[in-house]
Amino acid sequence: MDHDIGADYDEKKGTQPIVTVTDAFSVKDEKSSPEITQEMREKILDRFGNKARDDHLNAVSRDIDFVLDKILTISREEALEILIAAVDYHNDDVNFPAETMEKIKLLVAGEDAFGADPETYDFDLKTEACLIGFYSPYPEVRSVTDPFDDPTIYSETMRVYFLAIIWTIIGTGVSQFFTFRKPSILITSAVIQLFLFPCGKFMALVMPDWGFTLWGTRHSLNPGPWTFKEQMLATLMVNVANGGTYVTRDNILTLQLTKYYGIPVHLGYEFLMNFSSQFFGFGLAGLLRRWVCYPVKMVWPTALVTIATNRALMKPERKESINGWTISSYKFFITTFIASFCYFWLPQYLFQALSSFNWMTWIAPQNFNLAIITGSSLGLGVNPIPSFDWNILNYDNALSVPFFSCVNQYIGMVLGLFCILGVYYGNYKWAGYIPVNTNDLRDRFNESYNVSRILTNGLIDEKKYQEYSPPYYSAGFMVTYGSYFAMYPLTLVYIFLKDWRLIASCFKDFWKSVRYGRSNYDAQQDPHCRMMAKYKEVPDWYYLVILFLSFVFGVVCVEVYRTESKTAVYGIVVTIIVSIVFLIPISIIQATTGFQMSISVMSEMIAGFMFPGNGLANLVLKCYGYQTEKQAETYVIDQKMAHYAKVAPMGVFRGQMVTTIFQCLVSIGVLSWQLSNIDGLCDSDQPDRFSCPGIKTIYSASVMWGVIGPLRTFQGVYSVFSWCFLVGLLLAPVFYILTWKFPKQFRYVNICVVVGGIGNWSPYNLSYYTGNLYLSAIFMFFIRRRYLAWWEKYNYVFSAAMTAGVAFSAIIIFFSVQYKPKPITWWGNTVSDAGIDGTSATRFALPEKGYFGLEPGTFP
Repeated sequence: MDHDIGADYDEKKGTQPIVTVTDAFSVKDEKSSPEITQEMREKILDRFGNKARDDHLNAVSRDIDFVLDKILTISREEALEILIAAVDYHNDDVNFPAETMEKIKLLVAGEDAFGADPETYDFDLKTEACLIGFYSPYPEVRSVTDPFDDPTIYSETMRVYFLAIIWTIIGTGVSQFFTFRKPSILITSAVIQLFLFPCGKFMALVMPDWGFTLWGTRHSLNPGPWTFKEQMLATLMVNVANGGTYVTRDNILTLQLTKYYGIPVHLGYEFLMNFSSQFFGFGLAGLLRRWVCYPVKMVWPTALVTIATNRALMKPERKESINGWTISSYKFFITTFIASFCYFWLPQYLFQALSSFNWMTWIAPQNFNLAIITGSSLGLGVNPIPSFDWNILNYDNALSVPFFSCVNQYIGMVLGLFCILGVYYGNYKWAGYIPVNTNDLRDRFNESYNVSRILTNGLIDEKKYQEYSPPYYSAGFMVTYGSYFAMYPLTLVYIFLKDWRLIASCFKDFWKSVRYGRSNYDAQQDPHCRMMAKYKEVPDWYYLVILFLSFVFGVVCVEVYRTESKTAVYGIVVTIIVSIVFLIPISIIQATTGFQMSISVMSEMIAGFMFPGNGLANLVLKCYGYQTEKQAETYVIDQKMAHYAKVAPMGVFRGQMVTTIFQCLVSIGVLSWQLSNIDGLCDSDQPDRFSCPGIKTIYSASVMWGVIGPLRTFQGVYSVFSWCFLVGLLLAPVFYILTWKFPKQFRYVNICVVVGGIGNWSPYNLSYYTGNLYLSAIFMFFIRRRYLAWWEKYNYVFSAAMTAGVAFSAIIIFFSVQYKPKPITWWGNTVSDAGIDGTSATRFALPEKGYFGLEPGTFP
């Protein structure tokens, strides 16, 4: 199996390259590496998981040759130094393969402990050291990255800006327009990737090579073939700005509609709130990168699917046989995409029972208890075969989130299930009078809570409140909120206990970079940081300026537009401080487990304490808690993808700033048109289905934590919530001690993810997570362990293709047969809703007096 240098591809010139040497990262030509033997290649192939390859089909890939080259040049002392450091750094790293760690510990212990001849020991020692020191310790990262980089491959070109802006406008416009529809239609980044690829290829084919030179650099309309780095940068630009903003999607609509708050909103308020909240996230992300982007432990598993998609589209491959599969990643992607596109017509339109496959309720459709336990709509989804719809089966990114994380979440959901059943069947706090798992706040008449009945000039009126009703939670909603209140102190304490060394060292690096101008990469020794050190990084003061300007916009907004905000500057300051405190631990959890937390409830609660009885202030401050956190996490994920793909940081910074500006402008324009032209917007019977299901949650939260306020909640009907904080606070040191005392037994137990899993209820249920667990067990556990080579090549490609096929199919189905409805009425489309599971049934009917709960005039 000789190295076929002709299979490597030069992205800039579109020709077979002459292999270049770039500093410490070089790939030597075959002639310069005569020491590489066939036996060595076979061993490294086995280590990479490539055991089932046919010699006549396969040539050793460039990354394997790179590792072999490093093995030949590294000394035993250098290899031992790398492995000793790895044992110290990765010993409690749940993403680091446990069997590899055990092997490394034996290698560090010496030849006798390892139990092999000196030659085998030496080769295995250097192999493991070179994989860690010059590639990546994680198979999932190796599957989508290269251990070398060519900094001369261009990425930030004029055509990238043109395509990214166009698709940001299209994606944001469509997503903003249809976000209020049930079901909503979103042009996801997975779909836009597919459009960027042919657009980029087309521009490279037809555009002339016209350009200009600025500061010694030539900028051309067509610098050459469309490159992988261009594809990645365009994807990152669209990804960070795709979809409507939180302000236009949730905040402004809740303010303006008469069925909610009915407050007129000025255009200046829209602009200032949009730009302030969106760009504050940028500023936080720039400061956050030391903690959750550069450290090698921060894998960000959900980001790998995007890179895998672009590699399948852009990276040429040799023909090879992996466990009997010879299809290329690109052909596999296209084949799977077409199959997914075609199949989704079944659960989405032709045979909808395949989606919410509540087959157990079909046995006795009118059996209330059966519907409550097993139902997919009304019920709790205890169903061993919950769906045949990829949208539901892959609800929690089964093929990218680590298997241990899926198991932890599912354990949490099972614990939450028993809690919900106890609350519901015990009729705790009158939960039996409300649908078991709804996220809709109810009044004492079991109707949706109407906040307008207790407001005067946007603030709570005590007399009206005492005459009407306090809001009541369903059993599922109670358990969900209880888990949130336990999760916040738990996460804060547990992560700072567990990762205090990493957090402290990053604080030191931040101080040194601010005071001495030290590079962000100086403290990092992993190969990807060393490669990225060749590029000009974004200075910290850039992000500090963005933070300052965003804060100024926010201050001007709340001071000038008091009618819409009804808040004060100190509210923004407090909310932002809380967001910063929580941002590091929740980002560490997401970067290592793929589990996404949110501080939205914390933001709402703090705003409620500062401005009791004020739902408008709650909406505004939620923007500076929830939205800045989400924008910061999105930008950090994109930074990590750029880090893996070796896209210049300054290009990513400039590009995403530009597309975010367009995102804000398009979102404001589309919302203004909708408010003026869509009759009955957000009405439940709106003829085009613009019923705004998501606004209900936003509105309910602002009522509960803004109008009613946390004091009435914690000291009144739901005083049990206050104990949840104590539970979370006590769980943190207990599980930290357990993981410290029993590291093997508790290696894969993450108590934050378990408690977070409890919060996955309401309005979702087990039917959204059981299939996800099956897929994770198959792909992330069984196939990854048994067929690593297949998994590395096809796993992420399969996930991306299936998701893209579903998204593209949903758009076509909507415009062809749903926008102007063409229903197919038959058993397969009606059976799921034919029984009690398709209703809003409750365990108890209202008492004879016509209401449940506390008596009027006695409400807390």
